[in-house]
Amino acid sequence: MKILIVFYSASGHIHRMAETVAAGAREVPGAEVVLRRVPETLPEEILKRTGALEAQKSFAHIPVCTVEELGQADAVIFGTPTRFGNMCGQMRQFLDATGRLWAQGALVGKAGSVFTSSGTQHGGQESTILSFHTTLLHHGMVLVGLPYSFSGQTITNEVTGGSPYGASTIAGGQGERMPSENELAGARFQGKHVATIAGKLSK
Repeated sequence: MKILIVFYSASGHIHRMAETVAAGAREVPGAEVVLRRVPETLPEEILKRTGALEAQKSFAHIPVCTVEELGQADAVIFGTPTRFGNMCGQMRQFLDATGRLWAQGALVGKAGSVFTSSGTQHGGQESTILSFHTTLLHHGMVLVGLPYSFSGQTITNEVTGGSPYGASTIAGGQGERMPSENELAGARFQGKHVATIAGKLSK
């Protein structure tokens, strides 16, 4: 059973979440977990100016995903930062190249899930995941979120990401806040949950 985690990260927040999602998925017996990143589309000059080029060095060793790899997985978990309440442009461009998979029905019946990050608590985390789901539904995927059995999403004693739609983190306006322990716990839970569902679907 192959669990593919596909992400885009500019400042390292989504990468940190992706690693934790992967750790959760690996807790499920028989799960082969693979991390991939989507191609960068911004010019190097802009990446340098925003500090993203330096941040991305820490996960530059992770291979860039090919469209074909999506069809080879039993489940795909996508990670994207929020851009005005939607997925980032890099992820959108990658998904826009999956027309052949759609025509073949290559993702029909596979588990699909999403996690995200935003600069502020109400910066579009839920709308990003929900709008992402539209693409997964067009591919015929079975949506998997973050159920309330993860009790960390109901706490009120701290500012935290996480919703029934998927794990999330709050990065701060300048990217100064890395995922909290509670947010990472949600990511781990989601990874394990998706892998468990994928195992049931593949039987």
